[in-house]
Amino acid sequence: MESNPRHSPPSNAPLIVPVFPLPNVYLFPGCVMPLHIFEPRYRQMIEDLLDRPGRLVLGTLLEGELDAAGNPAVLDVGGLGEIGRHEKLPDGRYLIWMFGLSRVRLREVSTSHAYRLVAIEPLIEIEANAQRAPLLRERVQAALLARTPDFLNMPEGVPLSHMVDLLSQRIQLPSSVMQEIFCEADVAARADRALAEHDRRPVPPAS
Repeated sequence: MESNPRHSPPSNAPLIVPVFPLPNVYLFPGCVMPLHIFEPRYRQMIEDLLDRPGRLVLGTLLEGELDAAGNPAVLDVGGLGEIGRHEKLPDGRYLIWMFGLSRVRLREVSTSHAYRLVAIEPLIEIEANAQRAPLLRERVQAALLARTPDFLNMPEGVPLSHMVDLLSQRIQLPSSVMQEIFCEADVAARADRALAEHDRRPVPPAS
């Protein structure tokens, strides 16, 4: 039986939410992403979500891969987000602001809705160990400051994983590289990869 996104599943069932597929887009935890919703099927998706917590997954499209129905495949790790604010325009389009909650693993499920649904489970992160974490934090913060001086006043206590995500977003990375970094559950490995990309790619001159 198909799960209805308007109703909560039993506590022991996988959570099923809509997926909004976009090319080269990644919703990172703690980030806010504005979106313009104009396709009729996704307008309906937003309508269906507004009487609930408003959670959906932003799924990154995999180029050149179509299923039998012509829907492009998405990366098997996505960003679970919640609609923090929305505005309905007179012609039925929506402007929404998504707040990133967490990375999730996703598996597409069949549906009679015009939009797509996925079953999700949390991507459990492996924290950097106590020996490596301080040096990684120092190196990531230095890289962030080199690329974005605004991070000079970064509050204390920002998780290393969030700092690495911020750095990844400040580097102009090819889609294939960003996919690997985004899907990496080991925070230290994610930091190492982001720092390596920072070191090998030019830092834009200060404006």
